[in-house]
Amino acid sequence: MFRGSYVAIVTPFKNGKIDEKAYAKLIEMHAKAGTDGIVPCGTTGESPTLTVEEHEGLIEMTVKLVNKRMKVMAGTGSNSTAEAIEYSQAAEKAGADGCLIVNPYYNKPTQNGLYEHFKAVAASVKIPIVVYNILGRTGVNVSTAVMGKLAKIKNITGVKEASGDLSQMSEVIETCGPDFDVLSGDDALTLPLLSLGGHGVISVVANIIPKDVKNMIDAFNAGDIKKARAMHHKMFPLVKSMFTETNPIPVKAAMAVLGMIEPEIRLPMTQPSAESLEKIKKAMKDYGLKF
Repeated sequence: MFRGSYVAIVTPFKNGKIDEKAYAKLIEMHAKAGTDGIVPCGTTGESPTLTVEEHEGLIEMTVKLVNKRMKVMAGTGSNSTAEAIEYSQAAEKAGADGCLIVNPYYNKPTQNGLYEHFKAVAASVKIPIVVYNILGRTGVNVSTAVMGKLAKIKNITGVKEASGDLSQMSEVIETCGPDFDVLSGDDALTLPLLSLGGHGVISVVANIIPKDVKNMIDAFNAGDIKKARAMHHKMFPLVKSMFTETNPIPVKAAMAVLGMIEPEIRLPMTQPSAESLEKIKKAMKDYGLKF
């Protein structure tokens, strides 16, 4: 269902508003690069700072701009189950292909609470649900046992694994079976996860090098491990630079340097320090990006 190279797309701003013109250009860039899917309103898209109207409007805009050329996996998670249901139903109505639902953050539910949360959201829509398991930002980790139970729910079709734990990812792949999509939530672990039987990535760095991320995955799937490994190692310093500060600060700074978007980010996120920006620029130059 959801396999290959998906971009956790940024939300460009201009004068405090969503920059629709810049966003449309980003969608076109991804269509031309062969990106398999767009993930709006995720962590990288600054979803916590979007109003309800902006959030739902951005998903609707994405569906229209994509026009079925790629999949649209809408970020519709919340630490309120009722709100996650509302966002997911709106995304389904807008024509999204699926929803990405993050672990409920801050309130730290039990494993049973996590199961009931995702089960309730899945029951509220007919489109596929992808669980977004990210311990570092939510304070909770969906256990392999619970993931196995969730995989038995018809429209819970995959997971964005951002736990950083390859052992857990391996267990999830083994437990949930070959039809359950396991996507990397960490660019540095995309190739390792593919080698374990994973199916792709929801990528931050694809915001600036979409074709290369796509080509690395395609090379691996075609059996050209040597090429995929070489691309991984070339990409690795650039990937690391995207996390010199909290995502999406570095990637938005890089995109601004490249002239793709305005250098605007919403509080509580701030502009990168001068030191961080120099590290980002150096990694970009070393990679061969022109600016």
